[in-house]
Amino acid sequence: MPLPIPYALLTFLLAALAAVGPFSIDTYLPAFPRMAEELGASQLQVQQTLTAYMAPFAIMVLWHGTLSDAFGRKRVLLVAMGLYALASLFCAMASAIEWLWVGRALQGICAGAGMVVGRAVVRDLVEGARAQRLMSHVMMVFGIAPAVAPIVGGAMVELAGWRSIFLLLAGFGVALVLLCLRWLPESLPPERRQPMHPVKLARAYRAVFAGPAFMALTGAMALNFAGFFIYVLSAPVFLMEHLGLPPSGFGWFFVPTVAGMMSGSMVSGRMAGRWSQRRSVATGYALMATALAFNLAVSLLREPGLPWSLAFAPAYTFGMALAMPALSLMALDLFPERRGLAASCQGFLQMGINALVAGLLAPRVWHHPAGLAMASALLTAFGAGLFVLWWRRLAAAPQSVSPR
Repeated sequence: MPLPIPYALLTFLLAALAAVGPFSIDTYLPAFPRMAEELGASQLQVQQTLTAYMAPFAIMVLWHGTLSDAFGRKRVLLVAMGLYALASLFCAMASAIEWLWVGRALQGICAGAGMVVGRAVVRDLVEGARAQRLMSHVMMVFGIAPAVAPIVGGAMVELAGWRSIFLLLAGFGVALVLLCLRWLPESLPPERRQPMHPVKLARAYRAVFAGPAFMALTGAMALNFAGFFIYVLSAPVFLMEHLGLPPSGFGWFFVPTVAGMMSGSMVSGRMAGRWSQRRSVATGYALMATALAFNLAVSLLREPGLPWSLAFAPAYTFGMALAMPALSLMALDLFPERRGLAASCQGFLQMGINALVAGLLAPRVWHHPAGLAMASALLTAFGAGLFVLWWRRLAAAPQSVSPR
């Protein structure tokens, strides 16, 4: 089936929509010291703006896909991105840390729509190897955001203050509304939509969350990402305190990690249809394990410093990006008639784990590089365990694939 818009344009739009979530986190990380000073807040209180963002994000992504199953993909994206722009303006005007918590929570409610609904759009439009290729290319373009965001944020803090970052995010939201309004096709026709019937929805959510194969694949994907994301959450401490970098030096971490992510996504796209999905995931885990072993050795045996303390990151994100499209698609394919809802459940689990890492784990381990290295290794090891469980016991088991 031919695509309704050019492939490159669709890839760019879906990547830009998915980038709203990480862009909302990475851009303002270099501003933490200035925000604490201006708002009279502690470092922990500023850190809690991440939790204030991610907890509502995790809860609301449980509904973005379901809403798009009922009302259409495009309509949900337009409303969510418009509200995101307003929430970003609210953050820019915050006069106290408590108001910034509120604004970040409002951002989190809206920001996940692009990631969740975009995954459903991919599976609406293409299947099989083409779906993995498109998902990989979306991730490759999307990978630019985490690299550019902290560099832009660091420059804006020094030139115009931390509030300018949230004005930029508001403009990003407006731009996405205009681009989607003009170019994004509606991939879910009315006859394929699912009504928001409470009993049917409850059964559908229960079918997804009670599916061992779905939970194993999605849990593996979420924990792999958390193994990298704990470094993103800890970047102000890790980079500025342990490595002594200025706010403008965040590119030392984010540029190589995103280069690894983009390279892994490119290889995943090239290998789609040549390698099995299982082989892509297994290869990704081998690369991640190698990177984590090196990182543990460096963290335990050397003083923090460049480039050794950051050398593991591109190899890890390469492996993560190689595995992630296959893990995501294998889980979504279990529920072909409820892809939006299944994508919501994926996003909920991923962001729920990230919120727990941000609020509970990261502040306890970021005081020493070895603590971060061990936490990252444990998160990824749990993810690998879930994938092995799926491979050996769940892959061949019958699944409930039509939750109504």
